[in-house]
Amino acid sequence: MEVLKITKENFEAEVLRSPMPVLIDFYADWCGPCKMMSPIVDSIAEEREDVRVGKVNVDEQPELAQAFGVMSIPTLVVMKEGKVSSRVVGLRDKATLIGML
Repeated sequence: MEVLKITKENFEAEVLRSPMPVLIDFYADWCGPCKMMSPIVDSIAEEREDVRVGKVNVDEQPELAQAFGVMSIPTLVVMKEGKVSSRVVGLRDKATLIGML
């Protein structure tokens, strides 16, 4: 599946109403660890048909970042049935992200 660009406008439809778990990557273009995390997140989107993967640019979507209490990036959140099921902050390996799902 392709990586979704999550915005406050599509958040409800793409995340809250999703029938499958959603992995959300909160990032910024200027963030070094975010740039290292991005290919890992992209590979999960390509390999897994049972989850949706989205990215939130915290500079473009400050309301979403604030709603999730994002203080440091990258922050990765898994949503299941409209609720946060797990979250991690900082650069993580693929196995850790898969384990969250």
